[in-house]
Amino acid sequence: MASLLPPSTNGAYRGSRAAPWFLGLAALGTIIPGLIHSFLPDGGAVVIAKLDLGAQAELVRALFAWEGATQLALGLGMLAVAVRYQPLTPLFLVLVIVERGLMSLYGWVLLPPSSGHHPPEHFASPLVVGLAVVFLVLSLRDRRADA
Repeated sequence: MASLLPPSTNGAYRGSRAAPWFLGLAALGTIIPGLIHSFLPDGGAVVIAKLDLGAQAELVRALFAWEGATQLALGLGMLAVAVRYQPLTPLFLVLVIVERGLMSLYGWVLLPPSSGHHPPEHFASPLVVGLAVVFLVLSLRDRRADA
């Protein structure tokens, strides 16, 4: 019977051991909001983001649930890399930088909330981008050559 997951490739990873740990934490920071957006009745739009849903309440809830589904899929992929496929850590850190960088750009520059209230993710995303850049550099350095 074929296994769902191929064998681990962790033995081939040469970067800093801290980078997959960070990716694992970033995975949890993606999975938890994904669960919130997918399973809270309002997707977190009111209780967390403090949005006024108005006449488009169903549309907003549907968009939050859709985002939750993508967050769950990405987060599980990140977790698989952090635990079993660590040579892919640099690639997934780049994906974190792109995702959170775009979230920061939209949340603070291109589409800031008209109410002036920023949901927690608007504050976390720029911080995660900075940390992901640091861990990306660490993941690309050959720890065996440094030793």
